Amino acid sequence: MTSVNRAVAAVKPHRGGRPTDAKSQPRAGDPSGTFRRQRKFPEAHIGLAFVSPMVIGVIVLCLIPFISVIWYSLHDWDVFTGSFEFIGLGNYARLVNDAVAAKSLGVTGLFMATLMIVNIVLAMLLALLVNQRLRGVSAFRAIYFAPVVVAVVAWVIIWQFLLASNGGINGFLAMVGVEGPNWLRDPNTALYAVVIVQVFKGVGMNMVLFLAALQGVPSELKEAARIDGASNWRIFWSVVLPMLSPTLLLVMILTSIGALDVFAPIQVLTQGGPSNSTLVLSYYMYQTAFERQDFGYGSTLGVVLFVIVLALTAVQWRLRKVWVHDEV
Repeated sequence: MTSVNRAVAAVKPHRGGRPTDAKSQPRAGDPSGTFRRQRKFPEAHIGLAFVSPMVIGVIVLCLIPFISVIWYSLHDWDVFTGSFEFIGLGNYARLVNDAVAAKSLGVTGLFMATLMIVNIVLAMLLALLVNQRLRGVSAFRAIYFAPVVVAVVAWVIIWQFLLASNGGINGFLAMVGVEGPNWLRDPNTALYAVVIVQVFKGVGMNMVLFLAALQGVPSELKEAARIDGASNWRIFWSVVLPMLSPTLLLVMILTSIGALDVFAPIQVLTQGGPSNSTLVLSYYMYQTAFERQDFGYGSTLGVVLFVIVLALTAVQWRLRKVWVHDEV
């Protein structure tokens, strides 16, 4: 074989029509080709390895307890005798005829509506104030955000002393000649006292959310409206507020969920009283399940509370297409 033939034989045609050097082909027993083929196998599981702790946590701490609560709500569970009898929808029929549950739903609705209105309005006003270039704004912002990082129980205990009949608030009112009520023992004021505690606990977070949204509003839009002769109120209502609508929706959802699952302030301040005036549904569920040991009916109340939270969130989320800026 001539040298030309040997050179041609060394170059073999490739399927795509391009010559391939035979020396470049992987030799038998060469692990490099197998490694390249199997290299994607462990890489495909890297993401699963990172996500698996969260997935396992959600399954163990959320999904399994949720399914268990639904299962318990279909039973009459007597902890003292150990009986666990399936009664179907009996607990739900009992709920329909429960006058205390009906009042608890009303108290929950009033508490949520009052908390949302006061919290959102106050947070918006504070955000507008902090957004101004004034001296001491940073300290003012820190003061209002500080309660967010304070433990809930510690915060509530402080307010328990302030709202006592001989506490700090009534002491201040007495200095100006006003006789303060017994905030936590009067059915007419107890619920609103809890609202005040919750407002000052969470208004700092909502203020920061609104402040971030305000700083994202283009100044050109406000300047254009001001040149057209719009007042400050018109600029806020027609320019700023529509731009804040996504954040406003988020704050509404978070505040409503927080109002529906409130527990520590009720437990520390009023225990649902006086005369069930602060008996929100979440605390009634706790009383039923853990104080009266009626876990079946308590689970039913928990399922109902979950359905209310889910339905309210879904309605608020659907409303975003109606009034949220740039939402389609």
